[in-house]
Amino acid sequence: QVQLVESGGGLVQAGVSLRLSCAASGRTFSSYTMGWFRQAPGKEREFVAAINWSSTRTYYADSVKGRFTISRDNAKNTVYLELNSLKPEDTAVYYCAAKEMQSNFYSPGLYPYWGQGTQVTVSS
Repeated sequence: QVQLVESGGGLVQAGVSLRLSCAASGRTFSSYTMGWFRQAPGKEREFVAAINWSSTRTYYADSVKGRFTISRDNAKNTVYLELNSLKPEDTAVYYCAAKEMQSNFYSPGLYPYWGQGTQVTVSS
């Protein structure tokens, strides 16, 4: 069992940066694939980024590639999402998720563990 708690969201202007953090409980954090997803009002939850257990593989949605960076610190049981060059269309609730399988990184339905989400609002 893994419990996830996100932090770092806020209201910012377009073009600035934010760093989201997701703190995980549980001794096996280092073995989990970690993902970030987001959900805007009236839209489905969508994949943003994912990282494998050893940080050797990262995956990004096309809409954030080159602007967002996912990383993890297994010693601190924490995964991060650096959001740069934010746009109004990045406004959403951002969720951290975890799963054991080291494959199929993109589908939210394959992640059994979720945080409560943190709101990111980008004004123009």
